[in-house]
Amino acid sequence: MATSEIHTAEASRPGGVRSILKNRRLLIGVGMIGSIALAAAILPSFLGLDPLAVDPLNRLKAPSPLHLFGTDNLGRDLAARMLAGASTSLHLAAGVTFFSAAIGVAVGILASFSRPLDHILMRVCDGLMAIPALLLALALAATFGPNFSNLLIALTIVFAPGIARLVRGRALALRSETFVEAAVAMGTSNLRIMVRHIFPNVLSVLAVQVTFIFAEAIVSEAALSFLGAGVPPPAPSWGNILYDGKTVIAKAPYMVVFASAAIVVTVIGLTLISDGLRDLVDPRTRAFAVETGRPRFRFFKRRAKNGEPI
Repeated sequence: MATSEIHTAEASRPGGVRSILKNRRLLIGVGMIGSIALAAAILPSFLGLDPLAVDPLNRLKAPSPLHLFGTDNLGRDLAARMLAGASTSLHLAAGVTFFSAAIGVAVGILASFSRPLDHILMRVCDGLMAIPALLLALALAATFGPNFSNLLIALTIVFAPGIARLVRGRALALRSETFVEAAVAMGTSNLRIMVRHIFPNVLSVLAVQVTFIFAEAIVSEAALSFLGAGVPPPAPSWGNILYDGKTVIAKAPYMVVFASAAIVVTVIGLTLISDGLRDLVDPRTRAFAVETGRPRFRFFKRRAKNGEPI
């Protein structure tokens, strides 16, 4: 077998433990998100931090050894509120991602097996996707009322149609594959084909998409809370901290800086996870890396002396 064929065959295998350990972007992203989640789960109880404790005498104090991130406009410890806000954002984003994926996968697979359902379900999805995501989430949150559960429902309605269309496209492609046609010829029921053959093969595209949904859910929650339609105060969230900080930004800019930095770092971590998962599940990306010995994507291309890219 030729060397290039060996490389291609090696690249087409699913990523194992060794591939995961070599995937720096995935490891860095998991490390970033894992550190944030671990800090939000452990540090508040370990350090005795109370995000709701009000101290009017210490309003808008700058960061110090006593208050590492300073205090807000009610004297509450900002570090405690940042950690509690991380827990709120991650729990909400995880719930939105799970329910959006569950609904989207069910709708997408069902639509691929029934033409009448396909027309109905996809037109509903098209109608929801035609409305800007933040505007739709704001309208739904305002309709349902500002609380955690209603925000979870609103964001699930926003993100589920995109997953449904993605899964439907993949499922339609899989239905023309030989192994599915063989199952149909053997008289296998549609339900068994969906569960046994279609569902496992849409997980590769779903794994990458859900990380984007996770990141978008965090940004959407922060935006809605900033607009007053998200998690209601005094419950802490990064959006609420931004909302409180905008009125005192001249005197306490650290409130906006810390909350914004937390959102940016979390989204970067999730983006790295998404890129790493794409490298694991996309055979073309792995084939390029194996054949050339370098990553497929670069921020900058090296150039030779004659100006031609290497």
